[in-house]
Amino acid sequence: MKIHRLSSGRPPITGGCALTIGNFDGVHRGHQAMLALLKNEAKHRSLPAAVLSFEPHPRDHFARKAGRPEAAPARISTLRDKLAELERCGIDNVVLARFDERFAALSPQAFIDDVLRTTLDARYVLVGDDFEFGARRAGNYAMLDAAGAASGFDVARMLSYEVHGLRVSSSAVRAALAAGDMARAAALLGRPYAISGHVIHGRKLGRELGFRTLNLRFAHQRPAAMGIFVVRVHGLGDQPIAGVASLGVRPSVEDAGRVLLEVHALDWPATLGAESGYGRCLRVELLHKLHDELKYGSMAELEAGIARDTDAARQWWATTGRTAGPL
Repeated sequence: MKIHRLSSGRPPITGGCALTIGNFDGVHRGHQAMLALLKNEAKHRSLPAAVLSFEPHPRDHFARKAGRPEAAPARISTLRDKLAELERCGIDNVVLARFDERFAALSPQAFIDDVLRTTLDARYVLVGDDFEFGARRAGNYAMLDAAGAASGFDVARMLSYEVHGLRVSSSAVRAALAAGDMARAAALLGRPYAISGHVIHGRKLGRELGFRTLNLRFAHQRPAAMGIFVVRVHGLGDQPIAGVASLGVRPSVEDAGRVLLEVHALDWPATLGAESGYGRCLRVELLHKLHDELKYGSMAELEAGIARDTDAARQWWATTGRTAGPL
């Protein structure tokens, strides 16, 4: 899969493409159904399947502009994870547009003419049933369809995707994660909720407390899930490893607002040694939420809390009868 930045320079894709447009936060089952349809249409038309997505999220931009950053949606996936899922769905090209003041000011017609036709040379455009575009979201499906008929590109619309009568959406995934309902989130995503990234050096406080951790950054300040979780870790060896993890701002240690995923492997592989986790790219599946983050009054209380969480994670694995291996 090729990744491009949208700019006013040379078109990132030549020879036309079959295109869909959206934020694709989480790449949930509704997104996956749309991408499968796109890929099928692209194959029939002998075109590459392409996604136009935005970074930052448009609602991030408008929330900052209004001076209300808290109004921005919590982020389900990092850019790394979104791109990995798009590749897994068979997309050939992803074009990332920086959603800034200039992009937000594009009229619907300018978006069609400058972005879809001139820059991306879209021959087929697939959108969702609630698709709106352009400044003040003045463009809609009817306008896009009419423009396609006039300019020679096909436009299609996909209706909502439902699971057990519930419309699958990024908002529904966020709600499940906020409630700590990891099983519901997994049903909406079609897979366990996971975060990936490279292991970075931290304060090494876990070693002092007797619970070595692997630290991964979450690039956004408002992850959709926060708290203490039972996890399964991929990337430390041939088989996944059971663990317990904290995703949040570590209120007992610092109050800097930096979001970290701190993972403690329940059984550290002896072959790794003390330092060999650093720099590895891990994928951490959050399987079950134990509780929200807690602020402990002392390091002794923190150590006791981590010990309880570790015991609770071991108990969860034993009670469910699951293993850390493949499903």
